[in-house]
Amino acid sequence: MDQVRDLARKERPKLIWCGGTAVPRTIDFPAFAEIARETGAVLAADVAHIAGLIAGGAHPSPVGHADVISTTTHKTLRGPRGAMIMSTAEHAKAIDKAVFPGLQGGPHNHTTAAIAVALREAAQPDFPAYARQIVANAKALAAALTERGYDLVSGGTDNHLILIDLTNKGVAGKPAAKALDLAGIELNHNAVPFDPRKPFDPSGLRLGTAAITTRGLTEERMPRIAAWLDEVVQAVAKDDDAVFDRVAAEIRELLADHPMPGWAPAS
Repeated sequence: MDQVRDLARKERPKLIWCGGTAVPRTIDFPAFAEIARETGAVLAADVAHIAGLIAGGAHPSPVGHADVISTTTHKTLRGPRGAMIMSTAEHAKAIDKAVFPGLQGGPHNHTTAAIAVALREAAQPDFPAYARQIVANAKALAAALTERGYDLVSGGTDNHLILIDLTNKGVAGKPAAKALDLAGIELNHNAVPFDPRKPFDPSGLRLGTAAITTRGLTEERMPRIAAWLDEVVQAVAKDDDAVFDRVAAEIRELLADHPMPGWAPAS
């Protein structure tokens, strides 16, 4: 945060953003707000990834600190694909005008209704337990990956997200992500800090624990997931495609006992 303050004092930006798409640690909203006030900037917080954790009390909230808050409504909030922008009264008119007629066409009313359902779900007494379990699973998975020699950006996680630097495994992120997809593990290739590789062929993997938590998996399953991920990454290094189908079958067997809520296979 000292570096953020020094940069803000030097550049005097009109707008400071905090939050992002691959941040595995707690965001210090009060510290960002103090710097924004000191330098006369508007503070905007992007909580797209952590909105559900905030709603469930598993991550601090930017409300009362940030002037503007943007979020998606899926990811940890577990709603439909959509978004929301919230702000103080001072900026509401400008944001409304920018959204419509400036940037958005006709609203999708079915999505708005689904967002309402998701927000009601997030307000239920059991949602904080879900949010806490997401974080517990991520910490357990991060620990299991570290034990297997994986280099995690920042050394671990405080939220749902894990960012892995695969450099020490001798495998790039993109082929690893494609192989893991074939093996039934959904994640994406991702750049890591100071990545020497190109953005479209980066060194890292980004994964989260929201979906497996929704399906009822808890900490004791995380070492097995880490082992599967490790098997596939090692298979990529050895060009051993046969591993993918076996791991996929094992994952299907596990998840058969943990169906998606509200879904059942056709009889």
